[in-house]
Amino acid sequence: MRISAIASACALAAAIFVSTAHSEDASRQTLCTKLNLCYCVKPDLRQAIADNLVVVRNEIAAQKAKGKAIGYLSIPLSPAGGGSYAINSEAAGRIAQTVVARLGESSVWILNPAAWGGDHMIGANGADYMYMWTQILEGSTGYGDDFDFFYFVGPTDFAGYFFPLTKEEQGRVKGERQSLDDYLGRLDGVFDRQLASNPSFKKEVEQGRVTKSGFRNYYGLRASVSFSFGSHDEWNIARMLNDRRRGADSFGIANQVAIFFDGQPVDPGAYEAAAASGNAGRCKK
Repeated sequence: MRISAIASACALAAAIFVSTAHSEDASRQTLCTKLNLCYCVKPDLRQAIADNLVVVRNEIAAQKAKGKAIGYLSIPLSPAGGGSYAINSEAAGRIAQTVVARLGESSVWILNPAAWGGDHMIGANGADYMYMWTQILEGSTGYGDDFDFFYFVGPTDFAGYFFPLTKEEQGRVKGERQSLDDYLGRLDGVFDRQLASNPSFKKEVEQGRVTKSGFRNYYGLRASVSFSFGSHDEWNIARMLNDRRRGADSFGIANQVAIFFDGQPVDPGAYEAAAASGNAGRCKK
């Protein structure tokens, strides 16, 4: 049974306002995965994480049974840096739909963490979520057998969310990147429209969590996995899975997990390049 997107959003919304720094709370404990990635996890969430692992893996199995390629969407959800959770969670759904439409709905299914975050993760932080997503991504063997590609969201993806092209415009662009003059200025208009029409966004603004200048600068300059704690971890997971695959006779270079960033396949060297850790790390003593 598919997890309620509304319930997932509520759980994630509660999580993002908790610091992503490694907690010094003695009640947390270090838990590690098959890839030997360790996170400082709240023990009370272990059952919720285990339950969600079953739900997500069952959905992946159902989609694979239909012959679909399975992808994972890496996108900033936290408002860290000036963004908005209300905007990021909606953008995640739209961008996932765009990726599926581009590759073929009958051929592809993509796991969107904003929609499959779990119903009972109240009080979770980034490390708790990444302990869960790491186990899903590495799979039962530690080679990421369930996944065919990662899609890392970049600034062009966000531009397409804010200013979608018409079908006629899409025909003219023919796969080229969208070019927008006065992009940051246009984002000021987006802020005003969202403030007038989106109650969740309006609440964030009223509570001082989002400002007009911060919104403009974040979405104009930093709306990308490059500035996300969780996405840094997910990039390293993809790199580690491919490193293991390259060294395995049953996989090899030809059977690496495909990686896309901002709508384009990454170059060969990027498959082997690590990023700074985000939420990964043992509990501080």
